[in-house]
Amino acid sequence: MTSVVVLDYGSGNLRSAERAVARTGVNVTVTSDLNAAAEADGLVVPGVGAYAACMAGIEAIQAGPMIADRVAAGRPVLGICVGMQILFEAGVEHGVETKGLGLLPGTVDKLSAERIPHMGWNTVEAPPGSRLLAGLAGERFYFVHSYAANDLDALKAAEVTTARHDRPFAAAVELGPLSAAQFHPEKSGDAGYGLLRNWVAGL
Repeated sequence: MTSVVVLDYGSGNLRSAERAVARTGVNVTVTSDLNAAAEADGLVVPGVGAYAACMAGIEAIQAGPMIADRVAAGRPVLGICVGMQILFEAGVEHGVETKGLGLLPGTVDKLSAERIPHMGWNTVEAPPGSRLLAGLAGERFYFVHSYAANDLDALKAAEVTTARHDRPFAAAVELGPLSAAQFHPEKSGDAGYGLLRNWVAGL
């Protein structure tokens, strides 16, 4: 059976992510064991809260090199919410820049919008080549965030799905074995299930 690890580094909706991925029919384990995370068919990196705190959690269990090695070897990784954001080169919160994992180009910074945070359901616009959002045109996904990858030009090499909160930002990114969603698939009902099913199908 296909195996997926949800990485436990002290941040994220671990159990809701576990249940949502398990709904696709794969064997899901929540663990901080780096060997298990390295060997699984798919790795989910969740994340909620502050960018710096999530990076501190990743560094505390020394997960960064393992995640980078998976990507370099072409083995699928899915980042969710702040788990997406830490895949970028850096994040800036409250004027403080924190180094990220550097697997996606660019910096995560504050949304340019009148209302912060961006909270609730929103539609997304996926590129024609998106595998992650295949068959999900017009669906709405659940967002809760104040920061995002706003520099879409930095992501020209990737398949970028956008959403708009006053201005467009990266709602999902696909670059080789690396996939990421700013929204929460595990809180997005059948639309989120569809995205996870698409990701699992590629494992």
